[in-house]
Amino acid sequence: MNVSPVNTPLGIDRRRLLQLGGALAAATSLSACSGSGSAGTGSAGDKNKGSITVWSWQGPATALKALVPEFRKKHPGIEVTVQDIGNPAIWDKITTAMAAGGEGLADVLHIGVDYLPGYAEKFPDGLADLDELGANRYRGAFAPGLWRTVSPDGNRVNALPWEANSAGFWYRADLFEKAGVDAGALATWDDAIEAGKKIKADTGTRLIGIDKPASQADAANFFQMLLQLQGTFYFNAAGDITLDSPEAVRAMEIIKRLNDAGLVSDFSGGWNTMVRSLKMSTVAVHASPTWFGGVIEREVPQQKGKWRVQLPPAVRPGGSRSATVNSTHLAVAGSSPHQAAAWSFVEYVLTRPASQVKIYRDQAIAPALMKAYDDAAFHEPSAYFGGQKRGEVFVKALKAPSPAFNYSADYARVLKVVTDAQTKVLLKGADPADVLGDAADQLGKQTGRKIVR
Repeated sequence: MNVSPVNTPLGIDRRRLLQLGGALAAATSLSACSGSGSAGTGSAGDKNKGSITVWSWQGPATALKALVPEFRKKHPGIEVTVQDIGNPAIWDKITTAMAAGGEGLADVLHIGVDYLPGYAEKFPDGLADLDELGANRYRGAFAPGLWRTVSPDGNRVNALPWEANSAGFWYRADLFEKAGVDAGALATWDDAIEAGKKIKADTGTRLIGIDKPASQADAANFFQMLLQLQGTFYFNAAGDITLDSPEAVRAMEIIKRLNDAGLVSDFSGGWNTMVRSLKMSTVAVHASPTWFGGVIEREVPQQKGKWRVQLPPAVRPGGSRSATVNSTHLAVAGSSPHQAAAWSFVEYVLTRPASQVKIYRDQAIAPALMKAYDDAAFHEPSAYFGGQKRGEVFVKALKAPSPAFNYSADYARVLKVVTDAQTKVLLKGADPADVLGDAADQLGKQTGRKIVR
């Protein structure tokens, strides 16, 4: 995670989640008072005719624009305008339009996994049900676990998956070699901690970076990855709070042990601090998703040949090393008068391997569509990564069984309490079980959700 809205294809900026949570709450209140807020005023229309607008941001918007000429050859009756709204501006723009009953809302919406549950819950008719347009025939086409994300009840389909990012362990092979550490032998994070001690002793480099004072809302990305490697999250499938589960405590204990051993570099300041760390080689490992490889190549081209990637160590011996840690989706607005035409575009972009391969080659966006991975583009050696076929590392992860993680409409709230808890552990040496128990209690009071213990 640690996602920059400008510099990465995913662009899920958790810095805006707290503001978005407030905006959603205010918009819901407004719609309740005004009697509006139900954006389901659109219609299916003609699947081969219409003028549609698509909202996205930066790299993904560029990728969508590049597909329009090919799409128009197949659907000459559909005009497509792709607008780069920017991230995080797109989230407020969607919220405001949905609260206004869909007025001014685009026909196709690019939505991150962080935001999709909030829109679906606060505006039940804000997104078209793609099942009515034929989406369910693709339920087995995407990476395991993702269909449940876009179709929680197994019937209604709020969106189709576009991007799927797996957890990665990006490491400086030269530093590992200098310390005599075999990265491939790191089966668990216990192993990684011991390796980190040796790397620091021999090279002076810390193992990993975390935003210790939680200066950014996404400071708990590493903690969240450790949860997802164990198949758990902040909420269970029913939406109950599982923040102080045994798995969560185990994840926070790993962070405390890393910190107590002096292996954590403070990434206070977020993205810019992380980029400086890359350039100054202050950490040996970045536990980041698929897209991070492109960031490394762009930011430190002079380090060509020094980097490698593998799946992260398991939390427990024999545990999973695969997790789909974030994703983005394309949805059709419930207010669109051209839903069928909008669906034609979504279907063309997301269910055709050729479309996804083109996007990957142009923008390095990893597709959720599994058939796309048959293409050679995902099996080519990378000169930057020492000839490693890095795409194959993540193909393996995406093929592994993966549960659907319930972000819920309260994701912004849980981020606040969990980053506060992590900061107490990192800066004050607090006990993981105690701070997570307090965080779960606080979240329960804020949301009225049941706490599972």
